[in-house]
Order: sequence, then structure tokens, then C-alpha cells
Amino acid sequence: MLGLDLSSRTAVVTGGTRGVGRAVALMLADAGADVVVTYESRVAAAEAVVADLERRGVRAFAVGGDLADPTTSDRIFGRVQEEFGGLDIFVGNAGIWPPEDVAIADMDEARWRRTIAVNLDSIFFTTRAAARIMRDHGRIVLISSTAGQRGEAYHADYAATKGAIISMVKGIAIELAARDITVNAVAPGWIDTEMCVAPFRDGGRERIAAGIPLGRVATPEDVAGPVVFLCSPWARHITGEVVNVNGGAVLCG
Repeated sequence: MLGLDLSSRTAVVTGGTRGVGRAVALMLADAGADVVVTYESRVAAAEAVVADLERRGVRAFAVGGDLADPTTSDRIFGRVQEEFGGLDIFVGNAGIWPPEDVAIADMDEARWRRTIAVNLDSIFFTTRAAARIMRDHGRIVLISSTAGQRGEAYHADYAATKGAIISMVKGIAIELAARDITVNAVAPGWIDTEMCVAPFRDGGRERIAAGIPLGRVATPEDVAGPVVFLCSPWARHITGEVVNVNGGAVLCG
């Protein structure tokens, strides 16, 4: 039976203290990779994830800060370079989904700017920093969304950022191909995470699941599996692609 061995690899997972990011970090560690996770302010959650990673026998640490500030990325990847001598895997996962429905005519600049900063500026700064220290044959996976492919009414800010990530992936994949670095996106649908608590209330989860052909909302592990696959040697000839993890929801219009 084939096994997935990522030992001797170093990975950075942004937003790695909860949800999909945490699941990705733990799966990478289970495959033998050393893992660095980032967080914004949840120190206790970050410490808990690092402890879980270290129990798997890998080296790990967490770095906090605002990823929309380029100095944070410089600090994170500078430390990775110092401690590990380079980088093999980067998973850009950190982001927000503002739960309030707001029509484009009513959306203020504050909401637009915050979503752009957290979801897109942070991806640019961290991906740029990762590319600078990534070894040849590396892997970059950025987390997009079904909203980035078909839009999302009353969430134009979120959909715009996730669509931009897909375009970034396609361009960067060409740029880095000469170094045998693959660049892909994973586009989840609804996931059972803290981000979706509000829409899942009052029967919302059941209504959402009823519109998914597979009849269920994804777990973080459902999304993490394809992410880790794209980080592995098994996916070495896949680049510039978008892997959909939505239970078939986009097929239903």
C-alpha cells in the first residue's frame, strides 16, 4: 500500500489554529512534515495546535500577527528561513467570511476594505514571502471558495477576493513552473467550522445540506485531505488548477 511521506519537508499553514487550517496542519504532520502555523490573536489555540503537532514527532511553532501587514509575513518567513533553511509547502488558508448579508448598493467602504485586506492582501504578502524562500519542487496551495467561481449574492466582497485568488494561482503557476513548484487552489463549499455558525442556526444547516447532492456539510478534514494531496509527490504534475470540494453543490445552479 502506498504511503504519504512528507518527512524532511517544512510547511507553513496560515490560519492554522482552527477549522480547515488546523486540520491541514495536523495531516501534514501525520505525513511527517515540520509545520509552522500562523494565527492572529488566539494564543491559547495556537499553543494547543503546536502541542498536537509536536506529539506527532515533528518540529513546530506558531507565529501571531496581522497578515495584512507585510512586516508580519517578513517576520514569519524570516524565522522559517532561520530555523529550517527554507520552505517546501505553503498553504494560504487564513481568511474571513462576513456573515451579514449586505447588498452591493449598501456595502460601505469599511466592510469592503477589511475583506480585501484579510482575504486578499494577506494572500499576496504571504505567498510573495513564501516564494522567496521556497526550495525547488515546492508546493503552494491557496484556499479559494465556490463563491470565487460562481459569485455570492450579498457577499460581493468575499466572492471578489476568492475569485482573485483563483486568478493569482493561474498566473503564479506559470511563473514558478521553471522551478518545479506547483501552485493550485482548493475551493470548498459549506464547511462545519466556526465561520459558518450564524448561517447554520435555526435549521440553516439542514436547509444547506439539503441543497448539496451528497447531502452533508463538509468537515474540515474533508477539505484538508485534497489540500495535503496537492502538497504531495502524488500531485507533482498538477498545477494552476482549482480542486472543488463542495459535495456537488455547484452542479445545482
